[in-house]
Formats: sequence, C-alpha cells, structure tokens
Amino acid sequence: MLGDFLNPYYLQVASFIMINIILGLSIYVTLSSGQLSLGNAGFMGIGAYTSALLTINYDMPIVVSVIAGAIVAGLVGILIGIPSLRLTGVYLAIATLGFGEVIRVFLINWESLTKGAVGLSGIPQIGRELLKVSRDAGFNPLDIGLKNNQYVYLLVLIILVIINILLIWFLVRQNKSRVGRAFAAIKMDEKAAEAMGVNITYYKVLSFVQGAVISGFAGALFAHVMGYISPADFSYHRAVEILIFAVFGGSEVIWGSIFGAAFMTLMPEVLRFISEYRYMIYGAILILMMAFRPQGIIDLPLLQKLQLSKRRGKHGSKN
Repeated sequence: MLGDFLNPYYLQVASFIMINIILGLSIYVTLSSGQLSLGNAGFMGIGAYTSALLTINYDMPIVVSVIAGAIVAGLVGILIGIPSLRLTGVYLAIATLGFGEVIRVFLINWESLTKGAVGLSGIPQIGRELLKVSRDAGFNPLDIGLKNNQYVYLLVLIILVIINILLIWFLVRQNKSRVGRAFAAIKMDEKAAEAMGVNITYYKVLSFVQGAVISGFAGALFAHVMGYISPADFSYHRAVEILIFAVFGGSEVIWGSIFGAAFMTLMPEVLRFISEYRYMIYGAILILMMAFRPQGIIDLPLLQKLQLSKRRGKHGSKN
C-alpha cells in the first residue's frame, strides 16, 4: 500500500526544504540587484504573525491570510526600502539586520497581541484544514491506504512543491525580462546603469520589496505548516541562515539558492546520527567553501559548462 512507503518524518523534512527554498529565493532577488539585505527574517516574522493573527482572531481563510501576510510584509518593505537606498554593501546589511532585530523585540514586547516570548499556538494548519475538507467531501485517507498524518503531510508537501515551481518559473521569466536585465545592470555597475537610463530608485525598491513579499509569504506558510510560532523563530540566526542558503549554493544564479537551501536544510538531518559533532561539520563545510569556492557551489561558468556538455552529448548521439 501507499502508506508503507510514506514516512511522515521525511515528508515534514521535505516540507521544510520547500519553505527554505522560498526563503533562499527571497534573498536571491535582493542580491540580484546588488543589495545585501539581512532583513528577510524580519519580513518572514511579519508575514507569519499577520497571517496567524488573522486566522486566529478573525477566522479568515488560510489562503487569504497567507496572501495578506505577504502583502503586509511588502508594504513594510517599501517603508524600509526607500530610505535604505542611500546605503550599500555592509551598511545596508547592518541596517536591515537591525530592522530584523527591531521586529523581533517588537513581537516579544507587544504581549497583548503576540503573546510575547511564549508565541502563538493553535494556528490553523494547512494540512488539517485540507483533511477536514476531504472528510466533508466523503473521502477517507484510509481508502488509499494512508493514515491521517501521512495524508496531511503529503498534501502540504504537494502544495509547497507547486508553489515553488510557480515561484521559480516567475523568477526565471523575470530574469529574461526588462526587469531582470535592469537588476543585473545595477548589480554590475550602478552608475553605468543609471547613465544608460535605468531608473535606479525604482528597480532597487522593486527588488527589495519582492524579497520582502517572498519572505513574508514563506513566513505565513511556515506558521500554517507548524501551527505554532514565536519570536525566536525569526531571530538573527534565521537571518544568517537565509543568507547562507544563497552564499553556499551560489548567489549569482537562481539554482544556487535552491540548491543551498535544500542542502543546508537536509544536512543537519542526515548528520543526526552524530548529533554531537554535526554542527562542527556544518561549520567546517562552510569554512572550506569560503576558502576554496567563495562564489558558491553553482555559478554561471558551471552552468555554461553543463549546457555545453549537454549540447555535445546531443550532437554525439546524432552522429
């Protein structure tokens, strides 16, 4: 039966990988325009708490609340992005990191709304809600050999995979459009791009806001997958973790952030059998990466080589 092949633990880890890929893509968007932002954890927290509070206090449907969380994060991104235009490099990173910490402290101190450091529990979960809908429609997971928890985790994973495919498709298309070319020009040389007629202000704010929206969207999904959130989930460590996804995988190409998020999420689970040393190994891998391949695992030359080898393979097979 199908249930014999589906382990709920593996399904849950796969779901976390999907959410982290969305977060990796959020920082890829800002890096694609040459902006080093460490505020993604803050935007993630805004999206998570907005969506969770709307569903808990106002019984809003999960789909609507998740979209609302992403929009609120985007609006805050506009407010932060415009004054941050004058900052570049490490100064922007410090400012946005400070913003993330302000959001975390704000979530801790507004206890009447956010329950403070205790966090929010009882958040409607996507899988549980879908299970209710299935049962109301007369479908029982046992009909296909699945237990309730297997069915719930499988549905969540399928939804997250679809979301990732749509998001990757959008970003790939955007990279080939005028917007993507403007981002690349600004990243290469901001002054030269401005001299060529690129509206620097508009495209930098657009890139920043896109990253905020995607982070807020990931945070809202995280809240409704976990069913519980707290300010500790959106701390400084989360901001650094999101940055590592892009730095490790390769920040120049979209597939680098995807690979980095998947690998860095999966590795601690794979090394769980040596739990006492896994974080030492985790750190050692990062140090070796920075020493021998600072551009990340995947970069443009590597992709070009792969494409060239594929073309040669096709020509060889025809001959």
